[in-house]
Amino acid sequence: MSNQEKKPKVLTKKHIARLERERRQVTIVRTVAIAMIIIVAGLIGYGILDVNYLQLQKPAVEVNGEKISIKQFQERVQLQRANLVNIYQQYQFYQQTFGMDMSQQIQQISYYLQSPEAVGQLVIDQLIDEALIRQEAEKRGITVSDEEVEKAIQEAYNFFPNGTPTPTITPTPFEYPTLTSEQLTLYPHTPTPTTAPTFTPEPTSTPDPAATATPTPSGRPTPTLVPEDIPPTATPYTLEGFQTQYTDTVDRFKSYGVSEATLRDVYRNNILRQKLQDAIAADLPTSEEQVWARHILVDTESEAVAIVQLLKNGSDFARLAKEFSKDTGSGAQGGDLGWFGRGVMVPEFENAAFSQPIGEIGEPVKTQFGYHIIQVLDRRELPLTPSQLENNRQKAFTDWLDAAKAAAQITTYDTWRQHIPPMPDFQPIPQ
Repeated sequence: MSNQEKKPKVLTKKHIARLERERRQVTIVRTVAIAMIIIVAGLIGYGILDVNYLQLQKPAVEVNGEKISIKQFQERVQLQRANLVNIYQQYQFYQQTFGMDMSQQIQQISYYLQSPEAVGQLVIDQLIDEALIRQEAEKRGITVSDEEVEKAIQEAYNFFPNGTPTPTITPTPFEYPTLTSEQLTLYPHTPTPTTAPTFTPEPTSTPDPAATATPTPSGRPTPTLVPEDIPPTATPYTLEGFQTQYTDTVDRFKSYGVSEATLRDVYRNNILRQKLQDAIAADLPTSEEQVWARHILVDTESEAVAIVQLLKNGSDFARLAKEFSKDTGSGAQGGDLGWFGRGVMVPEFENAAFSQPIGEIGEPVKTQFGYHIIQVLDRRELPLTPSQLENNRQKAFTDWLDAAKAAAQITTYDTWRQHIPPMPDFQPIPQ
């Protein structure tokens, strides 16, 4: 029986049950371990997804239902910083090279660069304004094509495929009305002829601050953001040269976390702003009622009454203005304030100038500066100067923007304060 085969081991029911229990325990442990690994990996993955994508898709601000994401906000913060650094370097260059005092401007830019919340709030305000502009432009059917954006970018780099454009707007000679015989009697002024033609700046009145109210722009400034770090050059270059420089700029901004799409959006928004401003200003008047007047300014009412009596007795207005007016600016010109429209002088002075009969010596007018003796030399409808037209355009647009902002449903989410990106390591802009 030495070669007898071994008999197979007979498993009892008890032994089989124990093996089955062990197998189930191993399976459970393995399943739990795998589940834990999956859960941990999922949590890590979700955390990464949340930080790098989901949170960035949340709105930083909402304007009339239009949501602007944290991601958009972050890119614009970096873009704003890049522009501030560029301007900062330019101001330093002006100060060091030309001795210009740019300390106030440099200090203001430094404040924004060193204060994340300050630059963040600046960008939030810009994004709100741009949203309101886009919405109003859409209502008016105003659009900006890709071709217009490309053209604006090329011009920003001084690249003109069809040649440098020649300005189509040429200065229009601006002449005030010829003196009438009545005015020559009131104001016997004889200009000194020049021996050769000379360039004459656009006529403007230069009233002394004592007679004028300093114009204060309404609303807040609306700066135009230009996303470029372009070295100054006056040399035209080829399409290839432009594309190389533009690509270098795009790559530079990408290193700061700003995409090319964001750069192009800013150009688009700037064009849209200009088009909307043109539309809003289209119906603005190009002329206004203006007054040509002169005055004598004194401290007391008794002085003013005495001067009025002298004028009524035939004394020369210009001589008295030079002798007694404490408005030395106009006094040296015989009291002449030149032509001016509404909103330039203080209200009391303006009301008198626009209502007083031409040629008459009015009763003394009291303002915060003293007592004015006013003589109106002429009053008529005159064309606005280019600078006046531009000021009116800017004011009309700013007034619209303020009103639109007041009427809009704007929700700003404080989460943007926790998502201000860190300051990039900006490289010096090539000079």
